[in-house]
Amino acid sequence: MIKAIKGVKDILPDDALVWQKIESVARDVFYRYGYQEIRIPIFEQTELFARSIGADTDIVGKEMYTFPDRDGTSLTLRPEGTASVVRAYIEHSLHQHARMWKLFYFGPMFRHERPQAGRLRQFHQAGVEVFGYSEPHVDVEVIALLHRYFTQLGVPTFRTNVNSLGDEACRPSYLKELKKFLEKIANLLCENCARRAQTNPLRVLDCKVEKCKAVLTDAPIMLDHLCEHCLFHFDAVKAGLEQLEIPYSLNSRLVRGLDYYNRTAFEVVSTNLGAQDAVAAGGRYDGLVKALGGPMIPGIGFAIGLERLALLVRETVNHTSKVDIFIVALGENAIKEMLPVLDWLRTQGVATDMDYAGGSLKSQMKQADRAGARLTVIVGDDELKKRSVVVRDMQTKEQQDLGLLDLAATLIKRCAEFR
Repeated sequence: MIKAIKGVKDILPDDALVWQKIESVARDVFYRYGYQEIRIPIFEQTELFARSIGADTDIVGKEMYTFPDRDGTSLTLRPEGTASVVRAYIEHSLHQHARMWKLFYFGPMFRHERPQAGRLRQFHQAGVEVFGYSEPHVDVEVIALLHRYFTQLGVPTFRTNVNSLGDEACRPSYLKELKKFLEKIANLLCENCARRAQTNPLRVLDCKVEKCKAVLTDAPIMLDHLCEHCLFHFDAVKAGLEQLEIPYSLNSRLVRGLDYYNRTAFEVVSTNLGAQDAVAAGGRYDGLVKALGGPMIPGIGFAIGLERLALLVRETVNHTSKVDIFIVALGENAIKEMLPVLDWLRTQGVATDMDYAGGSLKSQMKQADRAGARLTVIVGDDELKKRSVVVRDMQTKEQQDLGLLDLAATLIKRCAEFR
């Protein structure tokens, strides 16, 4: 038997209902905030991710799925969405059509990680990206959008953390001081952090290993080294969130794992997820468009881990596939008689189903119940002789006989009453 590859997962119909709710609520909220959908390729040239994410990051160094194309070009299954959206923004010269672009996307991403609950090798993200404005009000909108989405979706417990990562004016001096601190405690760090201390020191602050967390309590923090402009920007972001009554916590240890972030960084975490508690994360990346060959256009965005989000909201979703009417046709003659009725009801927007094999009355009534049907239409040879059917209300258990000529119109009327 051929099985799914380790680290990838089938989304079966019951779980697909959760994903449908996640995506439909996202589209509703994102559209209300003026965002438009963009659909990006699943694979890109490897150079795109090496330049944007950073060659020294774990993602590029150890986790990407990279392979040669037939012409020798190195291709990579996308490990995240922002780089692809920026590439599309530059390639299609979107900045020439409008100053601001507000985009969102859904789709699978790929990283070779150790599979665990909520973390897979093929995982899914929803994300938003905003291009064109560096003002802190945009940061506030993006964080507020994420908060409103989680609230409308019914996420049971979540908290928003914010921080500032500074910029090219103030971060270098901070990194110099951080490296000096890390050199003093190098022998106390885990293997990954000992390597990161040389290549990507900010990531050390985000380590989840307990012994690293313990020795990093006295590490210098970026907030103490912000330049005047970054401090003004961050104060304005916090003030804007407070004005909109968006709750947040200040987390001076919050960093992003990708090199392109600057200034505002944020994440949404949930205590219901255990150690891997981040559900969404993002921040500002004002230099990324230019770094990938475009003009100097500021940007900000976030990505949501949909597997983790699905774990949080699964219990809030009705897992019954809703069918308005189930036609119980007993025998081949009844099936043939009901086919036009089945088709017509569907064209009128009524969710209708039928067992084409024509099983027993008991088995078909069980199917109707599992499908969540409100009405069943029962017809067999006796009903055909009388040119009538039996309509049963699955909630009240009331039944009535209806003539075939009046059936369609009556069913439409009944459906309208209980919707």
